[in-house]
Amino acid sequence: MKKLVATAPRAAELKDYEDRPIQSNEVRVKVEFAAPKHGTELADFRGTTPFIDGKFDNDWKVFVERDADEPRGIEFGDLSIGNMFVGTIIEAGADVTEYAVGDRVCSYGPIRETEIVNAVDNYKLRKMSREASAKNAVCYDPAQFALGGIRDANVRSGDNVVVIGLGAIGQLAVQMAKKSGASIVIAVDPIEKRREIAGKYGADYCFDPTACDVGLEIKRITGKMGADAILETSGSVQALQSALKGLAYGGTIAYLAFAKPFPAGLWLGQEAHYNYGKIVFSRACSEPNPDYPRWNRKRIEDVVWDMLMSGYLDCSEIIDPVVKFEDSAEGICTYMDKEQEKSIKMGVTFGGEE
Repeated sequence: MKKLVATAPRAAELKDYEDRPIQSNEVRVKVEFAAPKHGTELADFRGTTPFIDGKFDNDWKVFVERDADEPRGIEFGDLSIGNMFVGTIIEAGADVTEYAVGDRVCSYGPIRETEIVNAVDNYKLRKMSREASAKNAVCYDPAQFALGGIRDANVRSGDNVVVIGLGAIGQLAVQMAKKSGASIVIAVDPIEKRREIAGKYGADYCFDPTACDVGLEIKRITGKMGADAILETSGSVQALQSALKGLAYGGTIAYLAFAKPFPAGLWLGQEAHYNYGKIVFSRACSEPNPDYPRWNRKRIEDVVWDMLMSGYLDCSEIIDPVVKFEDSAEGICTYMDKEQEKSIKMGVTFGGEE
């Protein structure tokens, strides 16, 4: 059997593996569809994950302190690639009662032909029908952060809402904002393909930040008022500056991006100071969240799973392109890394949905 791994920064290949026997609380799943995570996982793949106190903030890399006259670097072991998968249970342990052989499920895991998952008291292992969209299912993770951002930004019916960064999280946030009754939804991304899809699924205006002053355009469209809520998912210093400029007096920026250290140039005076805005650092998986105990991560996950499985959210064009598993190493290098303008969130098929 094969699994997709990174063997060095920006290098991927399929490698052989052997499954271990499952334990009594586990199931073995034959995978039909999977997807990587284009944000934080891309930083891992490139070897640029931020480090803290001399150690990288993940399980795969070891930070190396070299001689003072040489740059710092990393040692790279095989790095598993992948975020979500869909498949069918082919084996179940003796203690598993909520799942059975033949059940179609979705959960977290790397891109490989089989998965072994704890199936006892694990609400993150989700059952799904044979007819349910695998593309929607593998957006389970980004949908959680999109909903967390919508809630943290306090998006309400009639609001003017801006979403900056149109990866999977931003695309889903656009859909959620419009379906929440936002009066105007403005989408911002330098990639034309992403703007086109956002416009198709709810954005009233789409802007290329490299071709205009986004903050000024937000003020122009809203009659100089500005946006009530802005969701910033890109992590760009220019994007945050545009958000501060385009924010309405007393508005809220939900900052979803996991940003690297900003260079000089972020200006917190002028518009930022006078707009009297709030910046909320939004992370759906952090507990307790602002609405605890009524809302916790499990409730967010339950709600977005229902949205995805019911078709309330449509991820059919967010998962694009879809590549065959045997071509996934090349696909990762191309669509997730080198030619991002061609993709939003890459899907990998094992012979199932395309």
